[in-house]
Amino acid sequence: MKSVFCLCAKYIFPFFLIFGFLDVVIAANHDNETDRLSLLAFKETITHDPFEVLRSWNETVPFCKWQGVICSSSGYVTSLKLQHKKLKGPISPHIGNLSFLNELLLDNNSFTGGIPPELSRLQNLKMLWLRNNSLDGEIPSNLSACSNLVEIRLSWNNLIGRIPAEFGYFSKLQLIQAPRNSLTGSIPRSFGNLSSLLFLGFSSNYLSGHLPNEIGNLMKLEYIGFNDNSLSGEFPTEIFNLSSLTTIFVSLNKFKGTLPPYLGTTLPNLYYIAISENSFSGPLPISLSNSSKLEYLFLDTNSLIGQVPTLEKLYKLSHFSISSNLLGSGGYDDLSFISSLTNATNLEELGLDDNNFAGVIPEPMKNLSTKLTGFLLSNNHLSGPIPSWLERFTNLTTIRMSNNQFIGTIPSDIGRFQKLQVLDLSHNRFRGTIPSALGNLSLLTKLDLNHNKLYGGIPISLGQCQNLQALNLSENNLNSSIPQEIFGLSSLTLYLDLSHNQFIGSLPVAIGNLKNLGVLTLKGNRLSGEIPGTLGSCVRLEELSLEGNYFRGSIPSLSSLRGLRILDLSNNNLSGQVPQYLGDFDLQLLNLSFNSFEGSLPTEGIFKNASAISVLGNSKLCGGAPQLQLPKCIQKESNKSFPTSTFKLSISIVCGVLGLALLFCFIIFYSCKRKKTRLASSTNHSLVQVSYRSLYQATDGFCSANFLGKGGFASVYKGVMENNGATFAVKVFNLLQRGASRSFLLECEVLKNFRHRNLVKVLTACSGFDDEGNDFKALVYEYMENGSLDDWLHPCPNEDMSYGETKKLSFLQRMNIAIDVSCALEYLHNQSHESVVHCDLKPSNVLLDDELVGHVSDFGLAKFLPTADTDEFSRAQTSSSTLRGSIGYTAPEYGIGSKVSSSGDIFSFGILLLEMFTGKRPTDDMFTDDLDLHNFVLAAFPNRLLEILDPVLLESNEMKRDKIEECVNSVLGVGLTCSAELARDRMNIADVVAELLSIRNGISGTSWTRPLDRNR
Repeated sequence: MKSVFCLCAKYIFPFFLIFGFLDVVIAANHDNETDRLSLLAFKETITHDPFEVLRSWNETVPFCKWQGVICSSSGYVTSLKLQHKKLKGPISPHIGNLSFLNELLLDNNSFTGGIPPELSRLQNLKMLWLRNNSLDGEIPSNLSACSNLVEIRLSWNNLIGRIPAEFGYFSKLQLIQAPRNSLTGSIPRSFGNLSSLLFLGFSSNYLSGHLPNEIGNLMKLEYIGFNDNSLSGEFPTEIFNLSSLTTIFVSLNKFKGTLPPYLGTTLPNLYYIAISENSFSGPLPISLSNSSKLEYLFLDTNSLIGQVPTLEKLYKLSHFSISSNLLGSGGYDDLSFISSLTNATNLEELGLDDNNFAGVIPEPMKNLSTKLTGFLLSNNHLSGPIPSWLERFTNLTTIRMSNNQFIGTIPSDIGRFQKLQVLDLSHNRFRGTIPSALGNLSLLTKLDLNHNKLYGGIPISLGQCQNLQALNLSENNLNSSIPQEIFGLSSLTLYLDLSHNQFIGSLPVAIGNLKNLGVLTLKGNRLSGEIPGTLGSCVRLEELSLEGNYFRGSIPSLSSLRGLRILDLSNNNLSGQVPQYLGDFDLQLLNLSFNSFEGSLPTEGIFKNASAISVLGNSKLCGGAPQLQLPKCIQKESNKSFPTSTFKLSISIVCGVLGLALLFCFIIFYSCKRKKTRLASSTNHSLVQVSYRSLYQATDGFCSANFLGKGGFASVYKGVMENNGATFAVKVFNLLQRGASRSFLLECEVLKNFRHRNLVKVLTACSGFDDEGNDFKALVYEYMENGSLDDWLHPCPNEDMSYGETKKLSFLQRMNIAIDVSCALEYLHNQSHESVVHCDLKPSNVLLDDELVGHVSDFGLAKFLPTADTDEFSRAQTSSSTLRGSIGYTAPEYGIGSKVSSSGDIFSFGILLLEMFTGKRPTDDMFTDDLDLHNFVLAAFPNRLLEILDPVLLESNEMKRDKIEECVNSVLGVGLTCSAELARDRMNIADVVAELLSIRNGISGTSWTRPLDRNR
């Protein structure tokens, strides 16, 4: 005992004496007056005090009684609490003189400037709360000197710069949060030293790099929040071993990795997990059901695969979303896990859309919690009718079932969902009429029933949906007139799309009630009469499409529609002059083609940009931009008085000239008709012919110097006409090869009957004998200055290039070419008088002119789709079952004997699109076993596409990297859908064109760089 006392006397008592001495020193150097003056200095910097909080801070009141100030028994300031006071101004650095301050709580004010580095002098500070202010600048690293800090709250400010690595040495720190700032850099590895940390939150910043594995050392950690940053790399599996965790909030990053199979076992306290919009892959762990405290489970927008395991122990689950993954196998039992969710009696949200689920909606789903607010099944492979028991879920606010194969009628019971706000049943196979009971949905804001097989009229009861903002009934078989009640829905602000139906009658003057409507699309109907002038009252319109109707008369005054971006009035019976005021609009597209407009075309505004307008099929128009190639306008002579004899002489001369002109035109017409008849008599499939000798001379004897390329049945040479120096391309068929003659006839048949700006133009043909008496057949085309798309995607170094340059296509140029090709396919499939399938679409068959406009060529394998009046030639070539096309581009169903169809071309186009933006051929050596170009892109979709993008696109300064990422995601998404293995899953070519145009319009400053001239 004595020895213990001696030890204390020798070592421990002096220790207390020293610290007692230090307290005396601090007290000696810091008196109450220092605190008072520091507080007055703080007050001095406040520029706005609406609640007069600091009014009590004056000489008549002791400072320890000032509002927000708390002192110790010895009279020193220990807390400054001024939350929610709307104080404005910088934080005074004199706060650093309050040496005994434990709490600095300034939340929810409007403090500006930086965080004073003088706060580092507050050695006793435990709580630093500066949330929801307007502070900027960097976080001072010297705050690490405040070694007693327990909580740091800095959220909702404008802080920038890195997170100080020095913060990793707060031994007592339990909470640090700074979401909603602009912090950059990586997360310090030193954070792994914060052994007392419970809460770690830096969501909604600009942090990058990896999440340090050292975070897995924080055994007391309960909350980890890095949502909405740019963090990447493998998500540390060590974090899934922290049994204390209740919340994992890391959505909207670029994390990858898999969910470990033991997740539900090692995280028994998990309450909230959100990993949405990352690149997690692999299956869902079976152990997930063991996290019985789980209430929020957000796994959407990743690349998770396989079947969803049973979730029977998740009794508390209220929000569950697995949307936008690759879950399901396309089997009938994909949704069998639903029965296990019947134990979750508080389930409100269930997101199953955008997966591979198939089968019908399972019967056990009717036993789910009636608290369910969302029924989200879009973009799967589900079928069958809408179940009758759906009416049980009276709390539904959203029903999304689009892009499936649902059948049957739309049940009138849907009208009982009094809380329903969104109803999307589009892109299915629903039949019957639109139930009038939908008018009972008074809260409905969006109704999409497009792309079904509905018929009948629009129920007038829809006029009762006074909150409706968007209505899309397009692509159905609806008829009769459009009810006046629809145009009384002043709530319509987003879009009204009734296109591609069979509506008749006139457009009511009540259209003027839609003053806030953004998009009005009525194209492809049978509407007639004049366009009402009240349309000019729809002052918020950005897109107006009345294409393909029977409207007549002149364009009414629409001068008030200053926000119009797209105006399409093509394919009607409109007449009169084109309004000058359209040149004052900021239009991106103006399509007036195939009407009866007359007079001088304006030349200002959009009329200067020939690539953004189309006036085809208006024979009475004149003037305009030279590129439109309209005739010059003839100026009318002023009204002068002529002598009678002179007048008669003038009339005679004019009549004589006109008579001669008519006679000359008749002779030319008759000669051409006789020539055409004579050629047709030799073969029904030939064009105007030229001689072998003329082609031989023009190509220097088909020499190798003029050789351009070789296809399946022919070789192509460059030729120059002797008489005028015109350049052309001649395709010489190898008639020794079986099928070459048939290919020649077929290509003649296609190219002489089909005309489109994106099809290669045949000039003439040659069918005869060469100098040795052998059969000779050739086609002469327009010469394409820039060769084929294949030459540009896979250039040979230094080939025809000076200074060692290589061919490079920018992102926008590739977009334009893709649109060109899709427009050509849409014409061949849907708009020509006979539907044609190309059967061999690939980059080498896409030729580029001097402006890099794409032209589809080589119709040697094309097939006419049979119709009721298909001729003998077409039937014969369509019935062939021989597999046609090129390896890598041929639709998989052709390999098992399926008939040729337009969806085969869609598959080829999808592969071509993927090749255009990845730079990879589908026959690349890297594609072996089960890996092909489609799966190669799918594995990177949607978050790692920049890794597989053609490097040429990233080298260009044409677009910002984030804009490229956004656009390539959309483009390759189209390519993946088009190249789906099953034909039924592929897009319609018209939708492809629309989607690509929409993507191009999203590229700032590059909208509508090509005209939308599709010959009909």
